[in-house]
Amino acid sequence: MSKLDKEFLTEAVAKILKFSQGEEVVVPTKKGPETKKGKKRGFLETIELQATIKNFDPSKDKRFSGSFVLPIAPRPNLRLCVMGNEIHYQAAKELGLPAMNIEDLKKFNKNKKLVKRMAAKYHGFLSSFNVIKQIPRYLGPTLQRVKKFPTMITKNENLADKVDAVKKAVNIKMKKVLCISVAVANVGMTAAEIELNILQSVNFLVSLPKKHWQNIKCLYIKSTMGPPMQIFY
Repeated sequence: MSKLDKEFLTEAVAKILKFSQGEEVVVPTKKGPETKKGKKRGFLETIELQATIKNFDPSKDKRFSGSFVLPIAPRPNLRLCVMGNEIHYQAAKELGLPAMNIEDLKKFNKNKKLVKRMAAKYHGFLSSFNVIKQIPRYLGPTLQRVKKFPTMITKNENLADKVDAVKKAVNIKMKKVLCISVAVANVGMTAAEIELNILQSVNFLVSLPKKHWQNIKCLYIKSTMGPPMQIFY
């Protein structure tokens, strides 16, 4: 069960949207309330959920992680490339997605510089079930090292649905520090859509640590260029 105050969350989301449209908002600071003037940016700002964990020792306690799919994609402009068999390759082309087939992969010949340069162009990759095993043979271990090894497309999956699922997917992983930050929405969404994504993200995050809400010290939401808004403390 969520411990978030619905009115508190609604107010925070409203301020983030106002700030992204160039309006003035009042935000709490250590010195007291402060008025800040927003600015409308030339790109779609992402909204992150930022959490500080407590009652947890990363060096001793088992680190938690998990993945789930949000109702609305927080990063709809995610650049994805398909490494596909003939069916998925053609499907990607029809969807207007960048795509490579086996012959394209062979050209890299495990050249680290070429693979790194290619990997930098995209946020992630998808690969056909019968192509993914051949990727290390042609590209080497580089994609794994830069944490962009492809998500597998199974034989019966629809490519458009798979791409949509990848764009909606959120991965939460506890590392050595007690802070977690993950993209959960964007300023182009409606307030209701943003709140829905945030609530589902918070509920999933809280389900991961052993003590649940007792492991959550505070929660903030923040747009790319905006001030952080606390939603739980």
